[in-house]
Amino acid sequence: MKKLLLVAVMAAGMFSASAQTKIGYINTDELISLMPEAVKADAEIKDFQASLQQQGQTLQTEADQKRDQYFKDSTTLSQSMKEIRRSELVKLYTRLQNYDQEIQEKSSQYAQTKIIPIRQKAMDAIKTVAKEKGYTYVLDESQGHILVMPPGDDLLAAVKTKLGIKDPAPAAAGK
Repeated sequence: MKKLLLVAVMAAGMFSASAQTKIGYINTDELISLMPEAVKADAEIKDFQASLQQQGQTLQTEADQKRDQYFKDSTTLSQSMKEIRRSELVKLYTRLQNYDQEIQEKSSQYAQTKIIPIRQKAMDAIKTVAKEKGYTYVLDESQGHILVMPPGDDLLAAVKTKLGIKDPAPAAAGK
């Protein structure tokens, strides 16, 4: 009899614990794209990438000029000077070939420095809303890792409100 009563109490405890579980979801990529800081960071990242591209074009122009000068002067240069200039050209063109990868790495690093604080602000707001509204679990819809789950609530609207993000005005109806 005691065992039956103990099992009943434990079962009731598990049912009440699972009844308290509240699940919500949010698309963090969508949230971050709506944040004014993200728009500003995106513009800064594009400017940074444009400056790197400009440096690459300058490097290409320099290499082309040195190559043209080498061919122009090659008839008057000694063999040892030709070797020195050829070596310089090979180094310059090698650097130019590696520059695309360098641009990618620098762009990625710069983007991370801009995105991390924005992502942290979004996560803090999500955690605050989840706590205020009593959510035990909040799933990230943008990651797409969970294929089946119990019904939950979309927290995007509440987090946008917490961050002060207003919905854009609906487009005027066509005439």
